[in-house]
Amino acid sequence: MTLTRRALGRGFLCAGVLAYGSVAFAQDATLRIATQVSGTVNWELTTIAANGLDKANGFTMVVQDVAAGPAAQVAFQGGEADVIVSDWLWVARQRAEGADYVFIPYSRAVGALMVKADSPAKSLSDLAGKKIGIAGGPVDKSWLILRAFAQSQGMDLAGETEQVFGAPPLIFETALSGETDGAINFWHFNAKAEAAGMRPLITVSEAAAALGLSPDTPLLGYVVTGDLLREKPELVAGLAAASRAAKDILATDDAAWDALRPIMNAKDDAQFAALKAGFRAGIPAAGPVDEAAAAKMLEIMAQLGGEELMGKTTTLPAGVFVQPGS
Repeated sequence: MTLTRRALGRGFLCAGVLAYGSVAFAQDATLRIATQVSGTVNWELTTIAANGLDKANGFTMVVQDVAAGPAAQVAFQGGEADVIVSDWLWVARQRAEGADYVFIPYSRAVGALMVKADSPAKSLSDLAGKKIGIAGGPVDKSWLILRAFAQSQGMDLAGETEQVFGAPPLIFETALSGETDGAINFWHFNAKAEAAGMRPLITVSEAAAALGLSPDTPLLGYVVTGDLLREKPELVAGLAAASRAAKDILATDDAAWDALRPIMNAKDDAQFAALKAGFRAGIPAAGPVDEAAAAKMLEIMAQLGGEELMGKTTTLPAGVFVQPGS
């Protein structure tokens, strides 16, 4: 399979992506990153490119546009990409099934269950008998954590509500129109929903904390092979350093966000501000991942998501996370 970069309609994005591979470094210092360039990860990748953070950290970044996360996973598994962005639960399942993949934290941004501002609902129990829209399918991680929280409160959220599963834009639109009584969506759609006047009934972070899980556990990250980590540790360290440097810029520099606005699909100032705030809130702390907290989360995901989500994986395999100094 050969990946090709799609023609991109917006000039800023096109210039930014093409610039990633514009300097001819040695082939063994190139990292091919397969991702959907219309997604939020491109905000960080564009910041890396615009500031030369890849070159400053010893590698050349080449971005390959794919349709969605599963396509990136296929490219990665087939050796067509060196890096993808995925969640660590997928990495854990792959490791348990024999694949040598490792995870570098990227974001801890998670969603919420959103309702309209005038909804009478004050808690999950108020949604009994109501319709909930869910992006990501029946094994969406946010949905599973909210189910676990509801269960701890004596409510069978899946059994006591009607669920409508769909693509994130559809769930967003049905929530705004009132076709659903609540919606669970990816964080950036929730940010847009809040900018449009919706409110979080409960955030996934709040539910996770109530379950004794750490809201600081980064769910999304860059994924590389164990071979790359062992054979070219300087490239993996360079990727982690470039990512952190880009986050430091985006955490503090509003001008950097003004430059990104053309690729953010923000329809107005309120959406732009909400997306910027949401990204900043999702920046994980520097330092090691709490593996005990991650193991507890995996246990809950395995219980509720079953084999469809985690296969036969029920415990955290060793070596999932690239920790400082590893």
